[in-house]
Parts: sequence; structure tokens; C-alpha cells
Amino acid sequence: MSMAYRNGTLPKGALKVDRPLSMNSSTKSSASFKSKTVGHTPVTGPRRKSTGSVGNSAANTKDSTSVSGRVRVAVRLRPRNAEEMVSDADFADCVELQPELKRLKLRRNNWDSDTYEFDEVLTEFASQKRVYEVVAKPVVESVLDGYNGTVMAYGQTGTGKTYTLGRLGEEDTADRGIMVRAMEDILSEITPEKDSISVSYFQLYMESIQDLLDPVNDNISIVEDPKTGDVSLPGATTVDIRDQKSFLELLRVGEAHRFAANTKLNTESSRSHAMLMVHVERSVKGRDSVISSENGTTSHTAKAFKPPVVRKSKLVVVDLAGSERIDKSGSEAHTLEEAKSINLSLSALGKCINALAENSAHVPVRDSKLTRLLRDSFGGTARTSLVITIGPSPRHRGETASTIMFGQRAMKVENMLKIKEEFDYKSLSRRLEMQLDKQIAEHERQQKGFKDDIERIAQEAQVRITEAEKGYAEALERERLQYQNDYMDAIRKLEEQWAANKQKHENEKAKSSVLSASMEVAELKKLFEKETISRKAAEEEIDNLKNQLAQWKRSEAAGNSEILKLRKMLEDEKCQKAKLEEEIAVLQSQLLQLSFEADETRRNLDRGETEKLPGTLDSPIPPFMHQHLGDSGVGEKASMAKLFEQVGLQKILSLLESEDADVQIHAVKVVANLAAEEANQERIVKAGGLKSLLTLLRSSNDETIHRVAAGAIANLAMNETNQELIMSQGGISLLSVTAAKAEDPQTLRMVAGAIANLCGNEKLQPKLRGEGGVKALQGMVRSRHPDVLAQVARGIANFAKCESRAYTQGSKTGKSLLIEDGTLPWIVQNANNEASPIRRHIELALCHLAQHEVNAKDMIKGGALWELVRISRDCSRDDIRTLAYRTLTSSPSFQAELKRLRIDYGRSSEAPELNWSMPPVKHGRVFVCLS
Repeated sequence: MSMAYRNGTLPKGALKVDRPLSMNSSTKSSASFKSKTVGHTPVTGPRRKSTGSVGNSAANTKDSTSVSGRVRVAVRLRPRNAEEMVSDADFADCVELQPELKRLKLRRNNWDSDTYEFDEVLTEFASQKRVYEVVAKPVVESVLDGYNGTVMAYGQTGTGKTYTLGRLGEEDTADRGIMVRAMEDILSEITPEKDSISVSYFQLYMESIQDLLDPVNDNISIVEDPKTGDVSLPGATTVDIRDQKSFLELLRVGEAHRFAANTKLNTESSRSHAMLMVHVERSVKGRDSVISSENGTTSHTAKAFKPPVVRKSKLVVVDLAGSERIDKSGSEAHTLEEAKSINLSLSALGKCINALAENSAHVPVRDSKLTRLLRDSFGGTARTSLVITIGPSPRHRGETASTIMFGQRAMKVENMLKIKEEFDYKSLSRRLEMQLDKQIAEHERQQKGFKDDIERIAQEAQVRITEAEKGYAEALERERLQYQNDYMDAIRKLEEQWAANKQKHENEKAKSSVLSASMEVAELKKLFEKETISRKAAEEEIDNLKNQLAQWKRSEAAGNSEILKLRKMLEDEKCQKAKLEEEIAVLQSQLLQLSFEADETRRNLDRGETEKLPGTLDSPIPPFMHQHLGDSGVGEKASMAKLFEQVGLQKILSLLESEDADVQIHAVKVVANLAAEEANQERIVKAGGLKSLLTLLRSSNDETIHRVAAGAIANLAMNETNQELIMSQGGISLLSVTAAKAEDPQTLRMVAGAIANLCGNEKLQPKLRGEGGVKALQGMVRSRHPDVLAQVARGIANFAKCESRAYTQGSKTGKSLLIEDGTLPWIVQNANNEASPIRRHIELALCHLAQHEVNAKDMIKGGALWELVRISRDCSRDDIRTLAYRTLTSSPSFQAELKRLRIDYGRSSEAPELNWSMPPVKHGRVFVCLS
């Protein structure tokens, strides 16, 4: 979500808050910003861990108050170099430093001098750490507190600007420059879970802004916000930084692409203005953002879901190209045009600073792209610190004086420092979505429990009804039997009594006649009445039991109605499930549509852009990363990100197993585009995406699927951990088989790119060769397509570089595997290829192979010696040319062969020279003229 803010623009609807710099600064910051310049009282720096306030009214969002902060200027003296010690041995330095008084004296002659005061005066013995603490550290602290900051170096060519700012300190950590030390402090202060850092690195060369991280992007436009006036470069490559190691690698890549040339003043003179732009986003803790309702009361819901506040700041480190005089630098031809462009842009910068220092009504910031980029640093809202570098030689007194006057004028420039805060509504949205998911899960759990309880109650009611019916039936049967038995007993007793009475009547017939008979009849009537009453009681009991049975049946009917309600709820749930399945089907169709659109866009761009950009595949960026495609690539990337969030990675991977070939093609294209993002690679591998891609490569016969799957594997192979997984799962064998079967150049390009990435891992080289990786690279040269050959050459260069490292470490002693496999003739044949990417990789591979004596004999026999001699003389890259020369001069076998051929191989102070004394020699299909 942080990508929407990297170009310096705010999303629509975001609330932007500008806060002035706090006046209550700490002792540490006040000391670091203290100055003794007469007439200019500096403003103290921002206090560490300071917090702003976001009020309820809109007035607090305006910059109603601002705090001025003067540009701080420090001067650093470079020690004498070896040439100056010889040429100026009889002359005193033209500069005298008084660091304790923060003064500098510039000698006019032996008896007169001019005195200048600066914020800091650094002698030639000042360490890199001391320079960083007094120049850049206060600015870095301000950036961490939410303010924009600028650190810039200005001075004559050869006075140490790049050494002060961009030194990496790989051999000695004490030599680290301001860029490396600033990033160390920023990384130590942020919280990776909540905060983010992104970096852009570009150069201004001949009034053209070029991306140092992506050299193909060589014409970046400047965008200005019409409301705030902020300047941004939306077209520049932006990289997220998580650790110092990745930042150092980024600086190495950028420095390798920066323009430099050899002049009389400096052997590696920077011919462009380099700018490192670091964007920092930090979450602010402990702030109350209270939202009031219309009647003035505070909403408890608003307090519960208040959006967090994010501070956004920017650090710009500017390494200006050195000002120079043509007669002293010796610039000519193209170098002369570069020098003119540099001097024009520095002149425009000086005019702007003069106008600001004199409070002029017009500041000509649009005279140069350099002044437009530094609009916020001078007279803007950023805290700016400038270090001017000078030399001690009296021969360059004029340039030294001009540099000192530039710093004096810059000290008069006042900036209005502001802090920028925004409400992070996206974070609040994510938190609300999480709470909504929890509520939905809790509702589903309760619904499931309610359904289980209903089923349990229904079962218990049915059991109880069954038991009650059975009990009542048994009770009725027992009562009926009991009443029947009682009735039969009563009849039997009556019969017995009647018989007894009859006997008695017969016996006493004479004694009792009418009276006894009437008495017996009366008694019989009484017994009959009692029997009738008992039968009525039994019938009433039976009626009661029937009523209870009817009541239980009504209870059963009520339970059945509840069960019907539950069934209706289940049917509603089934309907909702059907709707969700329809939505999933719609999302799948959208997935196929987006994949189809991405395929069409990429096919069109490949037809239009491949011819224009032949070196695209030679860059270290994976084949499926098209950051130079502009708005269409950004839109497609946003669509993929949206689809990734809506559908989910697992569902996308499941489409790879579809029986429909079109669905497989669209799904593998989506996976390949997702794999181009480093943040998605680990998730794809954990979800089984790598295994699915290898299975698809093995089982499918479709050429398009082979091409896209190989491209996705190439993207994943950029990571060292993924490289080992690819090898362990038989990936190199599958890629070799695919390379042998494929005829399409684009498919061969993707396969060659994947194998080339694997060739860069020295731990995998034996297994890579054993499973046919090197043979596959050799076989793909049959295509003769320049893009395929460029990837093959890159793979061979990576393999040779790893072998060279293994020779140096002592883990390898035998002949190169490339020579054993017969790759040397092709290398020699293409060492002078017309295509720049192929030639550069082949030249580098030859240099690495020739560094070790065990390969020298085969290289001499195969004709590689002549290509090494050509490289040491004509190669366009200084590092490769120097490496070839060093290899030739350090190898006894090469020296002996050159001596045998009576070739005097010497070197001047600038470049290797060949003094030939032999007639022309024919080598292969190329004639090498010896003169």
C-alpha cells in the first residue's frame, strides 16, 4: 500500500497536514546547528521524538506558522596528492584553516589574505565519521522527525565530493561516506513492521534525467504539484529497503551506471550530477485524533476507529559534478560538451542562490533541471546542509575562491521548515476489515452452534415423545387389565356370595322370607352402585391419559414447526453459498480476462519495444519486469495486485491444473507477473507455485505455456534460496529438455535467462553442468537471435565468474568446465560481436577464464589471446579493459607467447599500447591487423 506515495504525490481524499518545526530543540541538535556567521542567526534543529498536533478545525492543517532554517555550510580541505607534492613543493598552500574559530584564510599573495567564516571548517585530517556528524547527521535526524532534508557537495573537479558522499567503505569501514552512514542511522531508528523506506537513484547528464537503477529509463520527466509546488519523479525506479546489505548493492549498481571520464584533474571525473532520494514513512504513536459530530459531541465509534497518523519525509543526497576550466581539465570532443553542460547547470544554481540570498522577487529556478530538482532545498521547506570541497594547490586559487564565495552566498539562504503528516486511512481500513472478518467468523461459529443445538433438542424431543407414548400405552394396558381383573373378581365374589346366600336362604328359608330377600337385593344394589362408581373413575382416568397424549402431540407439532424454520434457514444459507460460488465464477472470468489483456499488451509491447531496446534482456532485471512500460505497465500491475487480493494465490495456482488449455495459459501468465515482484516470490514458493510450474513445464506440450512458465521460473531464480529449490526439484533437467525442443526465440530467451540466473550460484555449478545446463546454453546458440545470444552470453559470464572465485578461494584447481565442454570456440567467435550486450558479457567471461594459468594453454591454442589483447586496448568499459591488461601482464604463459611472437606489449599512463613487429595474422573469420 505504500507504493501509492513513493512518487511524492498524495492519493485522492488523503488529508495532508503541514506542521512547522518545533522551537523546543534538544541540546544535542542545538549544538550541531550552532553557527558563528555574523548577521545570520541559525535556527536550532528539531528535537528527537517530537510529536505534532492535529486539531479539529481546518485551520490547524494550514501552515499558519513556519520556522526559518538557514542553509548550513561546511568547508572540507583535501590533502595534497602526489602530483601536487612534486609540482607545488616550493609553494605554500593557498588555504589556511582555523578550525577552532571556524575560519578560513585564502591567500592573495605572501603578505595578504582574505578571511571567511563557515558553520564548520574541516581540515585535511578530518575523518569520514567527523564529516558525517557535523554535516549530515542533523539533517538525518530532522528527516526521521518528519522534515525534508538535503545534503549536497559542491566544489572543483577532483576535490573529493564523491569520496565524501558516496564512499562505500567495503575495504575499510572507516571510509564510509555520508550515503552509507545516513542509511545506517535511518534503519536503526525505524520499525520495519510499521515504517517503510524507499530509495530512488538517478543522475542528471547533459540536461537529461537518467535512472541509475534501470539505465534503459534515460529520459525521466519532472512533475510539479500545482498546489504545493512539490517536485517528484514518478518515472524513476523506486526500491524498498529493509537492510543495509540491499542498500549497498543498490549503490554498487548505481555507481556502475554513472558516467565518468579521465581528465587532467581527476582520473575518474564524474560527468553527471547524481542524486540519491530516500523516502521515509513513519507511524506516529500516542496521538489523539478526535472527530466531533454535528452537535459538538465526541463520537465513541470515531475514537475506537481513529485513523493513525503517518509522517512522510524525504532525504536528498546530491553529488554535484565538479566545476572545471576547459584549459585545465583538457576536455575535448564529447567530454567538452559534458563540461559545458555541467558548468551551465552549476551557473544556473549559482544564479538561484544569489537571487535567494538577495531576496530577489524572481528566482530563475526553471533555467535548469538541476535547479528545478533542488527547488525545495534552497528557499523551500527542507533542512539543507552544504559541504564545499577545496584543494590546497595555489595553481587552482581562482576555482577555490569561486567555491568559497558560492558557500558564502548559500549561507544567506533561508528555508521555511515544515513537517508533513497524513491520516493513514488505508491502515484503518485494514483494521476494520480484520474486525469484520472476526465478526463474520464469530457469527458463523454461533450459527453453527445454534444449528447443532436445534438438532440436539429435536432429537431429544423425539426420544422423549417416543418414550412418553410407550409409557402411556403401557400404563393404559396395565389399568385396563387391572380393571378387568377387578371386575371379574367382583363378579366371582358376587356369584360366590349369591351361592352362599342361596344356600343360606334355602337353610333359613323358613325363618326369613320376604325380609331377607329384600335385604339381599339392597346389598346387591349397593355393590352394583360401588362397581358403577369405580368404572366411572377408571373412564375419567382414561380421559386424562388421552388429554396428556394430545398435549404431547401438540408439543411434537411445535417441535416440527421449529425444525421447519431451521430447514428454511439452511435453505437460505444454501442460497448465499450459491451466490458466493457465482461471485467466484465471476472473479475467475475476470482473472482470465486480465490475463488475456496482459498477454495482448505484452505481445504488442514486445513487437514495438524489442526493436528499440535491444539491451533490455541484458539488464539484471528479470524478463517479466517491465518497469519502463509507463502507464500501461503500471495499470496492468495494479490490476494484477487487485486480482491477487480479491482471488488469492491458492486459487490462482489451482487454475494451473485446469483441463482447459486457455485457462492454464492465462493462469501461468498471472503467476509469472506476480513472480516478478520480489515480495510475492516467497509466498508463491511456499504455496507450491514452483512445484506447479515445474509440473506444468514437464506435462504440457503447449509452446506458450513453456515460454511463460520458463519466464516465471527465471523470475524466481533471481533469489538464491529459490535457485537451490529449482535444482533440487529437477528444474535444470526440465529447462534443458525445453531448450532442446523449443524453436521460438522468445521461449529460448526465457529458458536461457533462467539458466543464466542459476549459473551465478557457485554452489550449484557441478550439479548444473552434470544435469546438462551448460550443454543447454551451447545448444540454444542455434537460434542466432540476438536476445537469446545475449542471455547465453550472460550465463557463460556468470559461470566463468563463479569459477574464477572458486580458483581464488582454492576450492578449484583443474581446467575450466567451460573449456572442457567446448565452449571456448564460440566465446572467441563472439568476443567482438556487434551487439553490445553479447560482446560485453563475452569480454568479461574471457577475462575471468584467463585469470588462472591452468586455462592459458587452451586459450592460446584457441585464439583467445588475440581477443584479450584487443579487449585491453579497445574495450569501451574501463574495468574490463583494465582487467584484461592485468591478466595479460600477470600470466607467464601469455607473456611467453607474446615474447615468442616478438610482440612488445607495453602500457602508457592512459591505456594499453601494442608495438607490433609481425605481419598480419588471420584468426578464424576475423582478420587482426598488426601495426
